[in-house]
Amino acid sequence: MAKAALINAPAIVTKSAQTSWRDYYEITKPRVVALLVLTALVGMCLSVPGVVPWQLLIPAMLGIGFLSSAAAAINHIVDQRIDKEMARTHNRPLVNGRLSQRNAIVFAVILAVVGFAMLYALVNPLTAWLTLSGLVGYGFVYTLYLKRATPQNITIGGLAGAIPPLLGWTAMTNEIHGHALLLVLIIFTWTPPHFWALAIHRRDDYAKVNIPMLPVTHGIEFTKTQILLYTVLLFVVGLLPYLVGMSNWLYLVGSVVLNLIFFAYAWQLKFNPKANTAMATFKFSIIHLMILFIILLLDHYLLPVSL
Repeated sequence: MAKAALINAPAIVTKSAQTSWRDYYEITKPRVVALLVLTALVGMCLSVPGVVPWQLLIPAMLGIGFLSSAAAAINHIVDQRIDKEMARTHNRPLVNGRLSQRNAIVFAVILAVVGFAMLYALVNPLTAWLTLSGLVGYGFVYTLYLKRATPQNITIGGLAGAIPPLLGWTAMTNEIHGHALLLVLIIFTWTPPHFWALAIHRRDDYAKVNIPMLPVTHGIEFTKTQILLYTVLLFVVGLLPYLVGMSNWLYLVGSVVLNLIFFAYAWQLKFNPKANTAMATFKFSIIHLMILFIILLLDHYLLPVSL
Protein backbone atom coordinates (compact mmCIF):
# COMPACT_ATOMS: atom_id res chain seq x y z
CA MET A 1 0.00 0.00 0.00
CA ALA A 2 2.87 2.34 0.82
CA LYS A 3 4.43 1.52 -2.53
CA ALA A 4 1.18 2.39 -4.31
CA ALA A 5 1.01 5.69 -2.47
CA LEU A 6 4.54 6.55 -3.58
CA ILE A 7 3.70 5.67 -7.17
CA ASN A 8 0.61 7.89 -7.12
CA ALA A 9 2.27 10.81 -5.36
CA PRO A 10 3.97 12.37 -8.41
CA ALA A 11 0.68 12.35 -10.34
CA ILE A 12 -1.03 14.25 -7.51
CA VAL A 13 1.73 16.83 -7.32
CA THR A 14 1.67 17.30 -11.08
CA LYS A 15 -2.10 17.75 -11.11
CA SER A 16 -1.94 20.34 -8.33
CA ALA A 17 0.85 22.21 -10.11
CA GLN A 18 -1.38 22.68 -13.11
CA THR A 19 -3.67 25.11 -11.27
CA SER A 20 -3.69 28.49 -12.99
CA TRP A 21 -5.56 31.75 -12.83
CA ARG A 22 -7.86 30.39 -15.55
CA ASP A 23 -9.22 27.80 -13.13
CA TYR A 24 -10.13 30.49 -10.60
CA TYR A 25 -11.60 32.55 -13.42
CA GLU A 26 -13.69 29.60 -14.66
CA ILE A 27 -15.37 28.92 -11.31
CA THR A 28 -16.66 32.51 -11.24
CA LYS A 29 -18.86 31.74 -14.29
CA PRO A 30 -17.64 34.91 -16.06
CA ARG A 31 -20.25 34.91 -18.83
CA VAL A 32 -23.11 34.65 -16.36
CA VAL A 33 -21.59 37.33 -14.12
CA ALA A 34 -21.04 39.62 -17.12
CA LEU A 35 -24.76 39.43 -17.94
CA LEU A 36 -25.65 40.12 -14.30
CA VAL A 37 -23.34 43.12 -14.17
CA LEU A 38 -24.82 44.43 -17.44
CA THR A 39 -28.33 44.35 -15.95
CA ALA A 40 -26.99 46.05 -12.82
CA LEU A 41 -25.41 48.77 -14.99
CA VAL A 42 -28.74 49.37 -16.70
CA GLY A 43 -30.37 49.68 -13.29
CA MET A 44 -27.77 52.31 -12.35
CA CYS A 45 -28.26 54.31 -15.53
CA LEU A 46 -32.05 54.24 -15.41
CA SER A 47 -32.07 55.45 -11.80
CA VAL A 48 -30.57 58.86 -12.62
CA PRO A 49 -31.44 61.35 -15.40
CA GLY A 50 -27.91 62.14 -16.50
CA VAL A 51 -24.46 60.60 -16.40
CA VAL A 52 -23.81 58.03 -13.68
CA PRO A 53 -21.17 59.35 -11.23
CA TRP A 54 -18.00 57.29 -11.65
CA GLN A 55 -17.27 57.53 -7.93
CA LEU A 56 -20.24 55.20 -7.38
CA LEU A 57 -20.20 53.39 -10.71
CA ILE A 58 -16.77 51.76 -10.36
CA PRO A 59 -17.04 50.39 -6.79
CA ALA A 60 -20.66 49.35 -7.39
CA MET A 61 -19.78 47.38 -10.54
CA LEU A 62 -16.78 45.78 -8.86
CA GLY A 63 -18.61 44.97 -5.64
CA ILE A 64 -21.61 43.43 -7.41
CA GLY A 65 -19.26 41.54 -9.72
CA PHE A 66 -17.15 40.18 -6.85
CA LEU A 67 -20.14 38.98 -4.83
CA SER A 68 -21.76 37.45 -7.91
CA SER A 69 -18.49 35.67 -8.69
CA ALA A 70 -18.29 34.40 -5.11
CA ALA A 71 -21.82 32.97 -5.44
CA ALA A 72 -20.80 31.20 -8.66
CA ALA A 73 -17.70 29.75 -6.96
CA ILE A 74 -19.86 28.45 -4.09
CA ASN A 75 -22.05 26.76 -6.69
CA HIS A 76 -18.97 24.97 -8.09
CA ILE A 77 -17.88 23.92 -4.59
CA VAL A 78 -21.28 22.56 -3.53
CA ASP A 79 -22.05 20.80 -6.83
CA GLN A 80 -18.80 18.85 -7.22
CA ARG A 81 -20.48 15.45 -6.87
CA ILE A 82 -23.16 16.02 -9.47
CA ASP A 83 -20.82 17.98 -11.74
CA LYS A 84 -18.58 14.91 -11.93
CA GLU A 85 -21.42 12.83 -13.39
CA MET A 86 -22.86 15.36 -15.83
CA ALA A 87 -21.53 15.70 -19.38
CA ARG A 88 -21.83 19.50 -19.35
CA THR A 89 -19.81 19.96 -16.15
CA HIS A 90 -17.49 16.97 -15.77
CA ASN A 91 -14.41 18.96 -16.78
CA ARG A 92 -14.80 21.80 -14.27
CA PRO A 93 -11.63 22.71 -12.30
CA LEU A 94 -12.80 21.29 -8.97
CA VAL A 95 -14.10 18.08 -10.51
CA ASN A 96 -10.93 17.12 -12.35
CA GLY A 97 -8.59 18.25 -9.57
CA ARG A 98 -7.04 21.29 -11.25
CA LEU A 99 -8.24 23.36 -8.28
CA SER A 100 -8.51 22.15 -4.69
CA GLN A 101 -11.68 22.63 -2.66
CA ARG A 102 -9.75 24.48 0.04
CA ASN A 103 -8.34 27.01 -2.41
CA ALA A 104 -11.75 27.47 -4.01
CA ILE A 105 -13.35 28.16 -0.62
CA VAL A 106 -10.64 30.68 0.30
CA PHE A 107 -11.05 32.36 -3.09
CA ALA A 108 -14.84 32.58 -2.71
CA VAL A 109 -14.54 34.02 0.81
CA ILE A 110 -12.03 36.65 -0.32
CA LEU A 111 -14.27 37.69 -3.22
CA ALA A 112 -17.31 37.92 -0.94
CA VAL A 113 -15.55 39.88 1.80
CA VAL A 114 -13.87 42.33 -0.58
CA GLY A 115 -17.07 42.80 -2.59
CA PHE A 116 -19.22 43.39 0.49
CA ALA A 117 -16.69 45.76 2.09
CA MET A 118 -16.40 47.75 -1.14
CA LEU A 119 -20.16 48.14 -1.46
CA TYR A 120 -20.66 48.93 2.23
CA ALA A 121 -17.87 51.52 2.47
CA LEU A 122 -17.86 53.09 -0.99
CA VAL A 123 -21.48 52.73 -2.16
CA ASN A 124 -24.06 52.25 0.62
CA PRO A 125 -25.03 49.61 3.20
CA LEU A 126 -28.41 48.91 1.53
CA THR A 127 -26.73 47.78 -1.69
CA ALA A 128 -24.15 45.76 0.24
CA TRP A 129 -26.78 43.82 2.21
CA LEU A 130 -29.03 43.28 -0.83
CA THR A 131 -26.10 41.96 -2.86
CA LEU A 132 -25.07 39.67 -0.02
CA SER A 133 -28.64 38.37 0.14
CA GLY A 134 -28.33 37.50 -3.55
CA LEU A 135 -25.19 35.49 -2.80
CA VAL A 136 -26.93 33.64 0.02
CA GLY A 137 -29.99 33.06 -2.15
CA TYR A 138 -28.08 31.56 -5.07
CA GLY A 139 -25.06 30.03 -3.37
CA PHE A 140 -26.88 28.42 -0.46
CA VAL A 141 -30.70 28.53 -0.63
CA TYR A 142 -30.87 27.53 -4.31
CA THR A 143 -27.73 25.40 -4.70
CA LEU A 144 -27.85 23.60 -1.35
CA TYR A 145 -31.62 23.23 -0.91
CA LEU A 146 -34.02 24.25 -3.69
CA LYS A 147 -32.07 22.64 -6.51
CA ARG A 148 -32.41 19.27 -4.84
CA ALA A 149 -35.81 19.74 -3.24
CA THR A 150 -38.39 20.86 -5.81
CA PRO A 151 -38.97 21.00 -9.57
CA GLN A 152 -39.83 24.68 -9.06
CA ASN A 153 -36.25 25.26 -7.92
CA ILE A 154 -35.37 27.67 -10.71
CA THR A 155 -38.68 29.54 -10.41
CA ILE A 156 -38.15 30.28 -6.72
CA GLY A 157 -34.38 30.50 -6.78
CA GLY A 158 -34.45 32.69 -9.86
CA LEU A 159 -35.11 35.70 -7.66
CA ALA A 160 -31.46 35.71 -6.56
CA GLY A 161 -30.33 36.05 -10.17
CA ALA A 162 -32.98 38.66 -10.95
CA ILE A 163 -31.94 41.32 -8.42
CA PRO A 164 -28.90 42.95 -10.12
CA PRO A 165 -30.97 45.80 -11.67
CA LEU A 166 -32.27 46.57 -8.18
CA LEU A 167 -28.70 46.54 -6.86
CA GLY A 168 -27.65 48.98 -9.56
CA TRP A 169 -30.58 51.24 -8.75
CA THR A 170 -29.97 51.26 -4.99
CA ALA A 171 -26.26 51.86 -5.59
CA MET A 172 -27.11 55.21 -7.16
CA THR A 173 -30.14 56.25 -5.10
CA ASN A 174 -29.90 54.34 -1.80
CA GLU A 175 -33.59 53.46 -2.11
CA ILE A 176 -35.80 50.68 -3.50
CA HIS A 177 -37.93 52.05 -6.33
CA GLY A 178 -40.90 50.47 -8.10
CA HIS A 179 -39.22 50.87 -11.48
CA ALA A 180 -36.24 48.85 -10.28
CA LEU A 181 -38.62 46.12 -9.14
CA LEU A 182 -40.10 46.04 -12.65
CA LEU A 183 -36.66 45.27 -14.04
CA VAL A 184 -36.32 42.49 -11.47
CA LEU A 185 -39.72 41.15 -12.52
CA ILE A 186 -38.63 40.97 -16.17
CA ILE A 187 -35.59 38.82 -15.32
CA PHE A 188 -37.59 36.76 -12.82
CA THR A 189 -40.15 35.94 -15.53
CA TRP A 190 -37.43 35.32 -18.14
CA THR A 191 -35.49 32.84 -15.99
CA PRO A 192 -37.78 29.74 -16.10
CA PRO A 193 -38.12 29.52 -19.92
CA HIS A 194 -34.42 30.30 -20.24
CA PHE A 195 -33.29 27.55 -17.88
CA TRP A 196 -35.95 24.95 -18.65
CA ALA A 197 -34.89 24.97 -22.30
CA LEU A 198 -31.40 23.94 -21.16
CA ALA A 199 -32.91 21.43 -18.72
CA ILE A 200 -34.77 19.75 -21.59
CA HIS A 201 -31.53 19.47 -23.54
CA ARG A 202 -29.76 18.04 -20.46
CA ARG A 203 -32.67 16.05 -19.04
CA ASP A 204 -30.79 12.73 -18.91
CA ASP A 205 -27.91 14.34 -17.05
CA TYR A 206 -30.21 15.73 -14.38
CA ALA A 207 -32.07 12.43 -14.09
CA LYS A 208 -28.78 10.57 -13.63
CA VAL A 209 -27.82 12.69 -10.61
CA ASN A 210 -31.37 12.79 -9.14
CA ILE A 211 -31.86 16.55 -9.52
CA PRO A 212 -35.61 17.19 -9.78
CA MET A 213 -35.61 19.56 -12.72
CA LEU A 214 -39.03 20.01 -14.29
CA PRO A 215 -38.35 17.83 -17.39
CA VAL A 216 -37.28 15.00 -15.05
CA THR A 217 -40.25 15.17 -12.66
CA HIS A 218 -43.07 16.23 -15.01
CA GLY A 219 -41.80 15.22 -18.43
CA ILE A 220 -40.49 17.09 -21.44
CA GLU A 221 -43.89 17.89 -22.99
CA PHE A 222 -45.17 19.47 -19.79
CA THR A 223 -41.99 21.53 -19.56
CA LYS A 224 -42.38 22.72 -23.15
CA THR A 225 -45.89 23.90 -22.32
CA GLN A 226 -44.59 25.80 -19.31
CA ILE A 227 -41.89 27.44 -21.42
CA LEU A 228 -44.49 28.56 -23.95
CA LEU A 229 -46.77 29.97 -21.23
CA TYR A 230 -43.89 31.80 -19.58
CA THR A 231 -42.93 33.47 -22.87
CA VAL A 232 -46.52 34.78 -23.06
CA LEU A 233 -46.21 36.07 -19.50
CA LEU A 234 -42.84 37.60 -20.34
CA PHE A 235 -44.42 39.43 -23.28
CA VAL A 236 -46.97 41.02 -20.92
CA VAL A 237 -44.42 41.85 -18.22
CA GLY A 238 -42.14 43.31 -20.89
CA LEU A 239 -44.79 45.93 -21.71
CA LEU A 240 -44.90 47.30 -18.16
CA PRO A 241 -41.89 49.67 -18.31
CA TYR A 242 -43.56 51.45 -21.24
CA LEU A 243 -47.06 51.36 -19.73
CA VAL A 244 -45.96 52.95 -16.45
CA GLY A 245 -44.01 55.70 -18.24
CA MET A 246 -40.59 54.36 -17.32
CA SER A 247 -39.45 53.91 -20.94
CA ASN A 248 -40.31 55.26 -24.38
CA TRP A 249 -41.32 53.80 -27.74
CA LEU A 250 -37.84 52.50 -28.60
CA TYR A 251 -37.97 50.09 -25.69
CA LEU A 252 -41.57 49.16 -26.54
CA VAL A 253 -40.66 48.18 -30.09
CA GLY A 254 -37.54 46.31 -29.00
CA SER A 255 -39.38 44.45 -26.26
CA VAL A 256 -42.25 43.40 -28.53
CA VAL A 257 -39.90 42.16 -31.27
CA LEU A 258 -37.61 40.25 -28.91
CA ASN A 259 -40.46 38.67 -26.98
CA LEU A 260 -42.21 37.62 -30.19
CA ILE A 261 -39.04 35.91 -31.34
CA PHE A 262 -38.70 34.17 -27.96
CA PHE A 263 -42.33 33.06 -28.26
CA ALA A 264 -41.62 31.72 -31.77
CA TYR A 265 -38.75 29.64 -30.40
CA ALA A 266 -41.01 28.33 -27.63
CA TRP A 267 -43.77 27.55 -30.14
CA GLN A 268 -41.38 25.57 -32.32
CA LEU A 269 -40.03 23.76 -29.26
CA LYS A 270 -43.57 22.73 -28.31
CA PHE A 271 -45.13 21.91 -31.66
CA ASN A 272 -42.36 21.38 -34.23
CA PRO A 273 -39.11 20.59 -32.45
CA LYS A 274 -35.86 19.51 -34.07
CA ALA A 275 -32.90 17.87 -32.39
CA ASN A 276 -31.29 21.21 -31.48
CA THR A 277 -34.41 23.33 -30.81
CA ALA A 278 -34.13 23.25 -27.01
CA MET A 279 -30.50 24.36 -27.07
CA ALA A 280 -31.25 26.98 -29.72
CA THR A 281 -34.02 28.34 -27.49
CA PHE A 282 -31.65 28.48 -24.54
CA LYS A 283 -28.97 30.30 -26.55
CA PHE A 284 -31.46 32.83 -27.94
CA SER A 285 -32.80 33.54 -24.45
CA ILE A 286 -29.35 34.81 -23.42
CA ILE A 287 -29.18 37.08 -26.47
CA HIS A 288 -32.76 38.18 -25.76
CA LEU A 289 -32.01 39.44 -22.26
CA MET A 290 -28.74 41.09 -23.24
CA ILE A 291 -30.26 43.00 -26.16
CA LEU A 292 -33.40 43.89 -24.19
CA PHE A 293 -31.35 45.62 -21.49
CA ILE A 294 -29.12 47.34 -24.04
CA ILE A 295 -32.28 48.71 -25.69
CA LEU A 296 -33.47 49.89 -22.28
CA LEU A 297 -30.20 51.77 -21.96
CA LEU A 298 -30.44 53.32 -25.43
CA ASP A 299 -34.06 54.29 -24.85
CA HIS A 300 -33.13 55.98 -21.57
CA TYR A 301 -30.49 58.20 -23.16
CA LEU A 302 -31.94 58.77 -26.62
CA LEU A 303 -35.60 59.25 -25.58
CA PRO A 304 -35.47 60.25 -21.91
CA VAL A 305 -38.62 60.34 -19.81
CA SER A 306 -38.98 62.02 -16.43
CA LEU A 307 -39.25 59.65 -13.46
